[in-house]
Amino acid sequence: MSKLIDAQTPAVASHGGIDWRKVFAFPNPVNEYSARITAGLVVVLSVATLVTGLLTGLGWGLAVIALGFWLRVLFGPRISPFGILSVKVLTPILGKKRLVAGPPKRFAQGIGAAISTAAAILFAAGLAPGAWILLAILIVAASLESFAGFCLGCTIFGFLQRRGFIPEDICEACNNISLRRA
Repeated sequence: MSKLIDAQTPAVASHGGIDWRKVFAFPNPVNEYSARITAGLVVVLSVATLVTGLLTGLGWGLAVIALGFWLRVLFGPRISPFGILSVKVLTPILGKKRLVAGPPKRFAQGIGAAISTAAAILFAAGLAPGAWILLAILIVAASLESFAGFCLGCTIFGFLQRRGFIPEDICEACNNISLRRA
C-alpha cells in the first residue's frame, strides 16, 4: 500500500534539515467533499472574473486563480486560501467525508494551474479572447467536479495510468479498489 503523507507534521527532519517532501506534500487520501467545495469556490471566482473581464476588460482574477492552483499543487490545501476555507471551515460544517486517492486530485490541480496560467499569460499578451476561452474551459471542468462529482483531471490521470504514462506505484489505490478507503 502506498504511504500516506501526513500534511500536519512539521517539515523539519529529525536531523535538523528541512524535509522537502513534507514541505511539498499533498494529502493522500483527500476528502472528496473538500475537493468539490474548493472546485465550487474556483467556479465562483472564475465566473466573477469572466463576467467582469468581459464587461470591463480587466483580468484581475486570472492571476489570483492561477496562484491558487499553484499553491494547491505545490503545498496541498495548507496555504491556499480556498483550500483552507474548504478543508478547515466549510467541509466540517457539511460534516461529510469520502476519502479518495490524492495523486489524481493533485494532477487535476496541475491541469487547473496550467490552464489558468496560460489564460493569465494570454490576457497579459493582449489576447483576451483566448484567455476567456481557457477560463470558460476551467469553469466547465470545475463545475463538473463541484456539482456532479466528476473530476475530469482524475479521469485523465486514470487514462494515462492505464496507458503506462503514469507508473502504477504513484497511485496504487487508483488501480486496486481494495486499497480505497470509504
